[in-house]
Amino acid sequence: MADPYKDEYMAQENEWEREGLLDPEWEKQQRKTFTAWCNSHLRKAGTNIENIDEDFRNGLKLMLLLEVISGEVLPRPERGKMRVHKIANVNKALAFIESKGVRLVSIGAEEIVDGNLKMTLGMIWTIILRFAIQDISVEELTAKEGLLLWCQRKTAPYKNVNVQNFHISFKDGLAFCALIHRHRPELVDYDKLSKDNPMENLNTAFDVAEKHLDIPRMLDAEDMINSAKPDERSVMTYVSAYYHAFSGAQQAETAANRICKVLKVNQENERLMEEYERLASDLLEWIRRTKPWLENRITDNTLPGTRRKLDEFRDYRQVQKPPRLEDKARLETTFNTLQTRLRLSNRPAYLPTEGKMVSDIANAWKGLELAEKGFEDWLLNELQRLERLEHLAKKFKNKCDIHEEWSTGKEDMLRMEDFKRCRLTDIKAMKRKHEAFESDLAAHQDRVEQIAAIAQELNTLEYHDIANVNSRCQTICDQWDLLGSLTQARRTALDEAEQILERMDSLQLEFAKRAAPFNNWLDGAREDLVDMFIVHTTEEIQGLIDAHEQFKSTLGEADREYKGIVGLCTEAAQLASQYGLLNENPYTTLQGDAITTKWMEVQQLVPNRDQTLHGEMLKQQNNERLRRTFAQKANVVGPWVEKHLDAVASVGAQGRESLEQQLAKLKQYEQNVQSYKSNIEDLEHLNQEVQEAMIFENRHTSYTMETLRVGWEQLLTSIARCINEVENQILTRDSKGITNEQLEEFKKSFNHFDKNRSRQLEPKEFKACLVSLGYNIRDDRQGEADFQRIMSIVDPNGTGYVTFAAFLDFMTRETADTDTAEQVMQSFRILAGDQEFITADILRRELPPDQAEYCIARMAPYRGANANAGPGALDYTSFSTALYGESDL
Repeated sequence: MADPYKDEYMAQENEWEREGLLDPEWEKQQRKTFTAWCNSHLRKAGTNIENIDEDFRNGLKLMLLLEVISGEVLPRPERGKMRVHKIANVNKALAFIESKGVRLVSIGAEEIVDGNLKMTLGMIWTIILRFAIQDISVEELTAKEGLLLWCQRKTAPYKNVNVQNFHISFKDGLAFCALIHRHRPELVDYDKLSKDNPMENLNTAFDVAEKHLDIPRMLDAEDMINSAKPDERSVMTYVSAYYHAFSGAQQAETAANRICKVLKVNQENERLMEEYERLASDLLEWIRRTKPWLENRITDNTLPGTRRKLDEFRDYRQVQKPPRLEDKARLETTFNTLQTRLRLSNRPAYLPTEGKMVSDIANAWKGLELAEKGFEDWLLNELQRLERLEHLAKKFKNKCDIHEEWSTGKEDMLRMEDFKRCRLTDIKAMKRKHEAFESDLAAHQDRVEQIAAIAQELNTLEYHDIANVNSRCQTICDQWDLLGSLTQARRTALDEAEQILERMDSLQLEFAKRAAPFNNWLDGAREDLVDMFIVHTTEEIQGLIDAHEQFKSTLGEADREYKGIVGLCTEAAQLASQYGLLNENPYTTLQGDAITTKWMEVQQLVPNRDQTLHGEMLKQQNNERLRRTFAQKANVVGPWVEKHLDAVASVGAQGRESLEQQLAKLKQYEQNVQSYKSNIEDLEHLNQEVQEAMIFENRHTSYTMETLRVGWEQLLTSIARCINEVENQILTRDSKGITNEQLEEFKKSFNHFDKNRSRQLEPKEFKACLVSLGYNIRDDRQGEADFQRIMSIVDPNGTGYVTFAAFLDFMTRETADTDTAEQVMQSFRILAGDQEFITADILRRELPPDQAEYCIARMAPYRGANANAGPGALDYTSFSTALYGESDL
């Protein structure tokens, strides 16, 4: 098997061979740097070199250098001064280098003994690579790449420093100063350095490193500045000395990274908690303000006011409620994600503020929807009631107007005593006239009863102007009773006078008898022809049309009666003219002209009635079209929603798809639903037209807008909940490190015992599921105690069932690679230099600014007995414990 380090060094040597002659500037820099590097190790043995290509020629100091840097003992050197002794010593050194896995290409002992500068520098570079750079490792990168990444990470926060290589990036000296300041900020005032003064920067770094870090001055500031491209190997050699000097800080950096990771998780969890609390508060406040409005069942008892309330309700359903429904779904998603993150990071479960649990939100929302459902039904019933009231009020007014027109003057007429001053014939006529009036009075009895019945119905339906209705009805009834009394009194008086006055004009009597009922028929016909009506179907309006056609079929007989009555008037006028009699009919107040006028009016009202009925028929036909249009659309949308509800519920049920495939399918369903939303909006517009047309029933479909809305909202909620559940399963799988096969096995076992597909198991089902997965739960008191302990883990709130998320968390809990409070405390202890306390300065130096301030704000002051603790010492032990225990996060 090939040795990667050998290959690397072979590549380095090949590179050296391909370069040919060294650049004079680079040769100068390498000579100085490599000499200083060798002396930094040889001084440990009490010696040094001055001329690198001369002092290694006998091989003695070369072997000594290898012993110092390797800590091993080389073979005994030859002490002779002959060329053969020197070559033997150098060969021993080269053999030792090769024994460390380094392949030396084109470097032989003869070249070193002969003082070949190029080969000597190449050999020293090979030694530096093997013993100073090879073991550098940063984030799985080694040697040169690892050293470069180390420089980049350490200098990243500093302005004007961008380390991309080991030549130009170090030319202005700021990179060296940044490395020193990062690890020993008290040695260099970095803010006073300028990119425009590279000489000062380089000398500052070299002087400080030599004086305080025991790193010899391997580079020359003037050479670095004057060289177009400083020698890369010289810079790498010098930078590697920095790396080894500061290698002790690497452990602190690792500890800081662990703390940053834990704090980042905690900060994100706190953000999710704050977002949940805000969403819950806003949603509950909106429900608290909205629910009383929906529970208010009071209107101004008028059609316009009730229609305005219906418009407000539509605005609530279409504008106000949808964003709140989205807030509710986002709140549930945030809660589920937060609980999953807390489980995965080994934190205790999040318990929202009292009154803001997910169940509290669900109960409040359920109460809102119950109030909402009853509110719309009540509004529509109220509209129907008020429309009925308006119709009855108009009908009441029309009948009252007709009755009051008829009754005008009747009371005065009945109070007259004209029979005392007339002849017998006049008395006879008065009696017959009175008989005709009684007939007329009896005919009006039905109208008065209708007026009273309508007033009673208006009272029952709580008409808003009921006071005036009752007053007018009472006036008519009182007048009717008075007319009855007066009629009876006048009849008695006429009966007494009848014994004396018996003459009567038969012709006028016949007119009175025939004219009165015909006149009443005319009044009834006029009333019927202008009568108000309210219908809801084409069948009802067709019934009115049929009744009107039947009425028109009686007009021929009425025309004959009219001509007969007019004939009586004409004959009476002829007799009066012939015999010089008064042309007054003593038996009736009706005149032939009045009968003619009413008859002509009836003939004019008939075509008007035709037109009115025809217009209503068109309206009902349009209503029927609206019913059919709505039904056709609803009968398509309803099954589509039901089909997709079933499809969403079946995702993952068979266990043949991966979580990613299930998530992709649910996302596709979500896109399909969003693209289908226009159909729901079309139905809302159709439903608005149906309601504005006062259509309350639709026999063409079993779907109502309410059922479609509920189904649509259930579909949106179901998709969002399933997506969140699958995403949390993926997060659990990836965080816990379980395989797809393990997750599939857990899911199949869970689904096998979840008979009703409720996504939760009862304790008996959960116990059977554990047994099927290989858990040994004994059938005795100890086994029951063990099972109850497991139930307290998967069902900490005692709900009586185990969700799939809790089941999955339990199955993967013991194999998870999670952080612990002890690990975090150990990391803080490393940063604090093994002290029981830590300072704000250390936190700000080792952690990113935001996380450092996060720790400082939350750490309690140190209360221990350590004498080294100053007034600003902080207690990291209690802080670490709080991250994983009961806390107010």
